[in-house]
Amino acid sequence: MKYSEDHFLSGHVLLIDKPLEWTSFQVVNKIRWEIRHQFNLKKIKVGHAGTLDPLATGLLLICTGKMTKNINTYQAQTKEYTGTITIGHTTPSFDLETAITKSFPISHIDEQLIHATAKTFLGDIEQYPPLFSAVKKDGKRLYEFARAGEAVSVEARKVTISEFEILKIDMPSEADNASINVDFRVVCSKGTYIRSLANDFGKALDSGAYLSALRRTKIGDFTVDDAITIEAFVDALKD
Repeated sequence: MKYSEDHFLSGHVLLIDKPLEWTSFQVVNKIRWEIRHQFNLKKIKVGHAGTLDPLATGLLLICTGKMTKNINTYQAQTKEYTGTITIGHTTPSFDLETAITKSFPISHIDEQLIHATAKTFLGDIEQYPPLFSAVKKDGKRLYEFARAGEAVSVEARKVTISEFEILKIDMPSEADNASINVDFRVVCSKGTYIRSLANDFGKALDSGAYLSALRRTKIGDFTVDDAITIEAFVDALKD
């Protein structure tokens, strides 16, 4: 695709496949800098329509110019994710951003229980955001309290889980009874934290769990199959 200055100023939606360990903010900054540098612009509006955690990959919608007015509309759309939940341990961040701090029994868990428990999360559910998240409380991000070791109360939010499909279950051998890895696909509403879903899933199994991998595959009608890498965008920009 041939890009032009007017293309971005008048408004465009970029489908970016966010790489692992990049923050959504870093992606926005990179895209903004590349556009400004390529067309010698003093400024241009660039924003994303829905944060992805650093340890998640997948679809990130980047809006430029006048299309930034539609960010709230895109954020409100249904999301689809795939990933892996590891059962038997927990971390403070509910993912691998922090180290494992607790371990739980898993000997009572079988595949039938995992499938049955997943069904209990369908529909409208109450969910608490992770303490290691960007949700604001008293003017501060929750992760600021968490990293400072300060206790803080958070309110539950109502979210909707439309689909929770178990794709694969890796049960441990008798010699390795440490954890169970569950690959899944989830379709959910705006504001759903898949890390919290993983944590709650572990509790519902009378064990513990954390999110060990996550990829966003869809936002509304947008799909990661149509997304490009940051490197591919930069190359196309210079053509």
